[in-house]
Amino acid sequence: MARAVLNQADITRALTRISHEILESNRGSSDLVLLGIPTRGVALARRIAETLARIEPDAPPALAGSLDVTMYRDDLGRTRTRTPAPTEVPPGGIDGKTVVLVDDVLYSGRTIRAAFDALADLGRARAVRLAVLVDRGHREFPIRADFVGKNLPSSTRERINVRLAEIDGDDSVTIGGGEG
Repeated sequence: MARAVLNQADITRALTRISHEILESNRGSSDLVLLGIPTRGVALARRIAETLARIEPDAPPALAGSLDVTMYRDDLGRTRTRTPAPTEVPPGGIDGKTVVLVDDVLYSGRTIRAAFDALADLGRARAVRLAVLVDRGHREFPIRADFVGKNLPSSTRERINVRLAEIDGDDSVTIGGGEG
């Protein structure tokens, strides 16, 4: 049985806090590019960009795009792969910018490791940061998120399910499947 961890209001609060932390860390939104990792990371990156614009309406907008990492994964032969999605880099590219990679769940770190390789093919960012809605632990790579909505310690047998209105029709995070 899945247990609710975050509801719509919790997700909105977490993304608002992450947005404030990004602005503080970057000293504003200039030269900031948010790249969401498909699928749900893209929707989260867009929400963060919209929140940044509301927080600092007179500042240059943070630009949101997407970074597909499918073909950069080191586990392509061992796991079910999804159809690659387009990478969409905002105008001006990433050279000399602070790039914030955005994903829904940080688990082993393999997706983010692949994102570093994909990012290197796009240019040379001034700095790369990581924002995730949920950090569940169990790293296989030495990767740590800079901005975290919720730390959610979990068993490797459990599954974290993130639902976003743009994709799934509602906002929620549930955990389940760890019984036994």
